[in-house]
Amino acid sequence: MTTKSSPVNYQEIDEILKKYDYKKSNLIAMLQAIQEVYRYLPEEAMTYIGEKVDELSPATVFGVATFYAQFSLEPKGKYEIKICDGTACHVRGSMPIYNSVIQRFNLKDGKFTTEDGLFSVETVSCLGACGLAPVAVVNGKVYPQMTTDAMKIVIDTILEREKGE
Repeated sequence: MTTKSSPVNYQEIDEILKKYDYKKSNLIAMLQAIQEVYRYLPEEAMTYIGEKVDELSPATVFGVATFYAQFSLEPKGKYEIKICDGTACHVRGSMPIYNSVIQRFNLKDGKFTTEDGLFSVETVSCLGACGLAPVAVVNGKVYPQMTTDAMKIVIDTILEREKGE
């Protein structure tokens, strides 16, 4: 059940915790599962885990969630665009691609998710695909040798698909 002030379904969280036997050693897997459901880690969920799992505290859960870059404390868009800015990608022009996407979605002042919640945009340090640089990933799908024009086509294709749904 969720409450008006909380986006969290505590029964759903309990099911996830049960799947991982309420074990402290499974904390990262629990957080990954919760993020998969909510597209971020709600504060209420992290506090709940800290209270429900033995030998954990909410502070420990928050510490793990903020330590690992894979976790987000802010809601992410339905489509997560990650643009590599590792050395090879940077040298081959990843930042103009990133800047064109940020500009297209009019993201400013540290905002990385569109108002409609459709897209989130971020740079990542390395995707391990240096030979394909510059690389972008959208919801896990790798797009090699990207350009600003190619990124525009990827986004346009997503938007067209969204219109059809």
